[in-house]
Amino acid sequence: MAKTKALDQQLEIDLPDKKYFTIGEVSEYCQLKSHVLRYWEQVFPQLQPNKRRGRRYYQKRDVELVVEIKSLLHDQGFTISGAKVRLAKGDLIEESFDRPPQSIEQQLQLMRSELKTFQQYFAKRY
Repeated sequence: MAKTKALDQQLEIDLPDKKYFTIGEVSEYCQLKSHVLRYWEQVFPQLQPNKRRGRRYYQKRDVELVVEIKSLLHDQGFTISGAKVRLAKGDLIEESFDRPPQSIEQQLQLMRSELKTFQQYFAKRY
C-alpha cells in the first residue's frame, strides 16, 4: 500500500474509491490519451484491463501500473524495452536501490548481475 500512496502522490492522483474505471477516467487521472493506454496494453503484458462488451474496465492495480509505466517512460527516461525489463524484474530492482553498494567492487557486481538478468530477458523475448 505504501507503493500505491507514493505513486498517487507522485502524479497527484486522487482516485475515487470504486472497483472499476473506464479508459476515459484512467486517461483523465493519468493525463494520457486513451490511444496511449490501448498501445501500452499491447506492449506491456502486465497491463490487462477487463474487457466486457467491447469496453475496458481498469481496476485500481491497473491504474497504479499505468502510473508506474508513465513514470518510467516520462519521468525516469526509460525506453519501452527498458521499462518492460524493469517491470518484469519487479521489486528486485527497487531493493537494489534501497541499499546502495558500499564499494566499487560491489557496484560492479550489482551491474554485472543486472546485465545478466537483462541478457536473459532479452534472449527469451527476441
